[in-house]
Amino acid sequence: MPLLTHLPRPRPYVCRRCILNQRAIPIAKRSIAKWAAEQPNAEEQWEEHTMSIRTGAQPSILRILEDRGFVKDIAGPRESLEWLLTRKRIGAYVGVDPTAPSLHVGHLLPMMALFWMYMHGYYTVLLLGGGTVQIGDPSGRSTDRARQADDIRTMNVQSMHRQLEKLWVHVKALGIKHHFPVETSRRMALLNNASWLQNLSAIELMRDLGSGMRLGSMLARDSVRVRMESGDGMPFSEFSYPLFQAYDWWSMYSTQGVQLQLGGSDQYGNLCAGMDAVNHMRKIHGANDAAENDLLSATFGLTTPLLTTSSGEKFGKSAGNAVWLDKDMFSSFDLYQYFLRTPDADVARYLKLFTFLPLQHIDLVMGQHARDESKRTAQHLLAKEIVELAHGAADAKKAEAAHREAFSHGTNTFSLGALRNTFSVFREAEAAAKGAVEKKSEKEQRLLAYKQAYAGTTSSQSTATSTNEPHKPQNPSEVVTLPHSLLGPGSFPSVLHAAGLVPSKSEGRRLIQKKGAYVVVPNSGSDENPHGLTWTHVPEAFNTVDPSHYLVDFEALVLRAGKSKIQICRIVKEEQFEAEGMTCPGWDEFKARRQESAQEA
Repeated sequence: MPLLTHLPRPRPYVCRRCILNQRAIPIAKRSIAKWAAEQPNAEEQWEEHTMSIRTGAQPSILRILEDRGFVKDIAGPRESLEWLLTRKRIGAYVGVDPTAPSLHVGHLLPMMALFWMYMHGYYTVLLLGGGTVQIGDPSGRSTDRARQADDIRTMNVQSMHRQLEKLWVHVKALGIKHHFPVETSRRMALLNNASWLQNLSAIELMRDLGSGMRLGSMLARDSVRVRMESGDGMPFSEFSYPLFQAYDWWSMYSTQGVQLQLGGSDQYGNLCAGMDAVNHMRKIHGANDAAENDLLSATFGLTTPLLTTSSGEKFGKSAGNAVWLDKDMFSSFDLYQYFLRTPDADVARYLKLFTFLPLQHIDLVMGQHARDESKRTAQHLLAKEIVELAHGAADAKKAEAAHREAFSHGTNTFSLGALRNTFSVFREAEAAAKGAVEKKSEKEQRLLAYKQAYAGTTSSQSTATSTNEPHKPQNPSEVVTLPHSLLGPGSFPSVLHAAGLVPSKSEGRRLIQKKGAYVVVPNSGSDENPHGLTWTHVPEAFNTVDPSHYLVDFEALVLRAGKSKIQICRIVKEEQFEAEGMTCPGWDEFKARRQESAQEA
């Protein structure tokens, strides 16, 4: 069987009623028809939509995706896919395996393409791989995937399912904000492939789907070839992963009319295998009789490009670490700051890919940005839109306000008023948090602790928190607590580490030596601006400098790494720090060294 199914030239227009009567998708027909019956004006709207595309009044969805940069490869003839998307309201899906408790920004690209299809009235599905994650996708990997414990896998599925539900809510809200037609009938679903894979027997899979998967094609895939050539080989479980992914597509194709799969560029082989598998299953189940190559029933794959920055770095990484979309693992402010640092050479492309802004509006923004690049107008818009997509409008406004408050006096000064307001809010939030933790179930507390610990092991931005919260991303509107005994002459590298601004004390020393570490100087405001405190470099001769000399209002130490990574630290007595069950990076080592010194003395 050829890798890409041959499809005929586009045929004349076929009305929607004829499409619904197609025998090539006998089960999906009932699902689509039921939905159409519940949307009395849906078909008339779709006919008008189709006609406007055919007359050139508006671009096709494929042209929209191409113009915005979403399309790298199409599995199947491009003209045939465009014809199908114009004539039929097909289903499309993106799948993601919950190998972690959160999505990261690298997942957004194929999902944004799917969301654009949703905005234009297609049936769109986000598929959570609760079943396939137990096998492991070998795509893009040179080593075997580590087997996850059952409880870890369960928490990953639970956490990511909640995140995807919220993502759909935010997408709908953005559709209203950006004035997508409210009369367009839209349909979406969030599915978990465990619901059908856990009932699938090995005999059934091998008898039906396995009989159509050719060994030569599977061995020729890059993910297999690289692993075989490396000498480590590949376990049969990962080798068989495409069978299960193909069965996902067949299940959704046969029951819900899903004919298009979108994925990253590393998924092209899986997409092609899935297309061949669906055609094979259609033959077995008698759904391919007179319409064996009927374009209205065909399947297609579409891959999005692998994004890199203009400097060649992989998109979605922050200092070698994943940029998580879950705000318990990467705060709204940190997400805002990440995209605010987007280079000018990349920002227009990212606005096209990660926002729902019209292209004409993006051109106007870039023109305004070019007149004064120092204001970073385009980056601020990009950052706010992405935080709104990931965390919602309220969190996006807070992140924007936190940035403006932190940098309201520029990069040379820090607002004393903002600091005092932050401490006031922190005390109120601390009291409320203690009550909230008590109300949370043990299961919810365990999930939160797991997510924050996971982020702590995959990010250099660990901060001081209670023992129940091993990780908390830094944010100028948030506060971390450190013990006063940690402060002393020569302790600035340790303090930078404890505050979460650097991954280690040695990195703290290097940052100081490169003049990349800053501290706010107390009582440094001018007569004209007494509340505008001055930033200064942490002295390179830090061995004799005591951080406690930089305390503002006797309790706050404000630190900065680079231009934008700010951390406010609350300094308390060690007795209080220990009594409240607090900890911070390097604290245990500090106590151990102190004890050794006491014993030697």
